[in-house]
Amino acid sequence: MAAITGQNGQAGGQDTSLTTDSAPSEPPRGWLSRLAPARLTSRIILLNVGGLIILVSGILYFNQFRQGLIDARVQSLLTQAQIISGAIASAASADTGSIVIDPDKLMNAEPDASDAEEAANLDFPIDPERAGPVLRRLVSPAGIRGRIYDRDGLLVVDSRYLYGKGDVVENALLAPNETPGRTLSLWRQLNAWIFRNNYPRQMEYGFENGRDFPEVTAALNGASVSVVRVNERNEIVISVAVPVQRLRAVLGTLVLSTRGGEIDQVIRAERKIVLFTFSFAALVTVLLSVLLAGTIAEPIRRLAAAAELVRRGVNKRVEIPDFSARRDEVGHLSGALRDMTTSLYNRIDAIEAFAADVSHELKNPLTSLRSAVETFPYAKNDEQRARLIAIVKDDVKRLDRLITDIADASRLDAELARNEARPLDVKQLLETLVSMANETALPGTPKIELEIAPLPRQINPARGWLAIGHDNRLGQVVRNLLDNSRSFTAPESVVRVRLRRGMGDIELRVEDEGPGIRPENLERIFERFYTDRPEGAFGKNSGLGLSISRQIIEAHHGRIWAENRYGPPVPGGERPVMGARFIVRIPASSEGAQKDG
Repeated sequence: MAAITGQNGQAGGQDTSLTTDSAPSEPPRGWLSRLAPARLTSRIILLNVGGLIILVSGILYFNQFRQGLIDARVQSLLTQAQIISGAIASAASADTGSIVIDPDKLMNAEPDASDAEEAANLDFPIDPERAGPVLRRLVSPAGIRGRIYDRDGLLVVDSRYLYGKGDVVENALLAPNETPGRTLSLWRQLNAWIFRNNYPRQMEYGFENGRDFPEVTAALNGASVSVVRVNERNEIVISVAVPVQRLRAVLGTLVLSTRGGEIDQVIRAERKIVLFTFSFAALVTVLLSVLLAGTIAEPIRRLAAAAELVRRGVNKRVEIPDFSARRDEVGHLSGALRDMTTSLYNRIDAIEAFAADVSHELKNPLTSLRSAVETFPYAKNDEQRARLIAIVKDDVKRLDRLITDIADASRLDAELARNEARPLDVKQLLETLVSMANETALPGTPKIELEIAPLPRQINPARGWLAIGHDNRLGQVVRNLLDNSRSFTAPESVVRVRLRRGMGDIELRVEDEGPGIRPENLERIFERFYTDRPEGAFGKNSGLGLSISRQIIEAHHGRIWAENRYGPPVPGGERPVMGARFIVRIPASSEGAQKDG
């Protein structure tokens, strides 16, 4: 049964509250990814249009336009019904013959309590022949249907029918709507399924069942009520019932009903506007999504194609597309790929050069070894054989040293990338290495002196010598520099090691008193397998020590270089070279900075 509202005219049938089922179980991982399109452009379009569909669906589903329209129509019908009921009560009722009264005088008189009680008991039956034309003239312009029931719930007048001379004729102008076609019917069924009207079904008003309807019963009791129902085609029908009364006597009930589909047509028109707006917005969204995808997917496709060519390329270098001018993720990706490719090609070149250098360096001792072995059968005395054996031993030692240094250099990058850098105390590391070098030095080896400069005042003394790095590899750099300086320094001389703390770095200097380095070789000495030693020392060094040292220092984001030490100028000549100096600078740890205050 439909809910009934009072005089305020609010619609009785309200939308039922929405309930949601319990959330479904989470699909397996990757389930949605398998259903997603493979191309990025399709995904961007689907996501944007999907969001728009959800928005429009929410607008259509939760739109309050329908309820507002129903409330406004209820108020309008109540006002019309009250006006029509007053006109019918004053002009379409018949006297009973038992009591003759003048209604106009009765309405203008000032009744007392007894008169009011007597008036309530008066009987003014509604005359169908008088009420029918009045009702039809009043409801026809509004396109609504009116019915009048007497106090017993019997239908007296129906605006669909014409009354004249005792005959009842159906009014064709207000005949029910024609049956729609198949296409329209399917559309209405789909519309009814999507946008359900959650109102009770409207039963047909009969000639003798007026009191079966709650709104008629309430109006016979003096109340004005309204109900909202749907007909057999799921179209909204609004009905209002008001009492027809003269003075305080209720003569009957006036029921006004809208035509089925009147409200639905307005709602459908509003939904068509929303759907048209959605279609236009969806078209614009698709175009914008294509443009957006073009600025993202196309550069990524070109970058991926170039990366694939790099992977497959053998004999030529592939240029990665340059989008670094873009200040977004694509530009950053392009720059990263270009840097990575450049680093990869540089590494390939370095590997090729390293392989060529290794091959060249290994061929020298192997050639000497083969010559000695081939000459050995032709030795005529023990002295020649002993000299050949000494050459073979020297070449074997040289090969062993070369292979050891080559293996160390080849696994250096992997070790630095695999092992985690930790804070280390450079001062303590240097003191330990210098002490060990002096204690294990052979007789006649130059002594090593360590000088540590005071820390600046703004540096925390407890952590002022901290750096982030690998202690064993930095120790290898120090040992290489000490061994190199000792090899060029006379036994009675001194190798000085100086440590100084800068504002953002730690500087290490290793100074010898040797012959120095020729200016054209200051950079070349850091090349692999390059040595610049006296004739008697040839073959005793692999030429990889300084190259490995630079590789380690650069991996610690530092610098290493060489320069000559000069003495005071001599009269009429240039400043003499007093030895060589190797300078290493590595970043200091931020933990060593002194806190303000």
